[in-house]
Amino acid sequence: MYINIDGLNIEYTEQGSGIPVLLLHGWNSSFDVYKGIMSALSDRCRLVAVNFPGCGNSDTMEKPWKLEDYCDFVLKFMKELNLENPILIGHSHGGRTILKMAAESMVNPPKIVLLDSAGLIPKKSFKQKFRAKSFKAIKWSLSLPIIKNYSEGLLEKARNHYGSADYNAAPLVLRQTMVSLVNTDLRDIISNIKSPTLLIWGENDTATPLSDAKIIESLIPDAGLCVIKGAGHYSFCENPYQAHAILRSFIK
Repeated sequence: MYINIDGLNIEYTEQGSGIPVLLLHGWNSSFDVYKGIMSALSDRCRLVAVNFPGCGNSDTMEKPWKLEDYCDFVLKFMKELNLENPILIGHSHGGRTILKMAAESMVNPPKIVLLDSAGLIPKKSFKQKFRAKSFKAIKWSLSLPIIKNYSEGLLEKARNHYGSADYNAAPLVLRQTMVSLVNTDLRDIISNIKSPTLLIWGENDTATPLSDAKIIESLIPDAGLCVIKGAGHYSFCENPYQAHAILRSFIK
């Protein structure tokens, strides 16, 4: 199914009836990751999942977005779909968007579920810091007038070498968007969230480490953390039976 929001054709899917639930996926992903959760909750919920611009078959935005743009997009989508005060479920970047919206009172959901959520700037390892400094040094050197005329293609090769897989796979507008998002830290406003919040996290998540989950749990007044043993960043897909049981207990 498709809907037009601000000139962009946006893909979404819907399943079940009952308690309204909106599911937001992570970066460089799609609502396909939620097939299991939607099946598990469709006996009690109206589940709506949307593909962010540039994901799935949704159109890509023309200019880079900031987190505020994603929040505005979600609010418009909810209005178009007549989703009134839904429970919000978000994985990774979807969780980051929910944290921003709830902390700044753009929404007041009855419940929130964060699945290996982004939202904090994690401490970088020595290797990550070294790679970042190396790329900045190369980028600076290639901008020098004496080299600039001969550096065509070299900067792109450097990006491919030093950038993450997600970064390299994205078109330019999404690369610029990603840079803005990963440098956004919400820890100063998360304590404003009043909704009961469930965190489901992979024990071995390296993209958004378990230490982030513990910080978020400590900041939200009414929050609880469930850890999926042995799982990574897609914990709810790696151990669906446990994740679905937790969700069915939380969403009644």
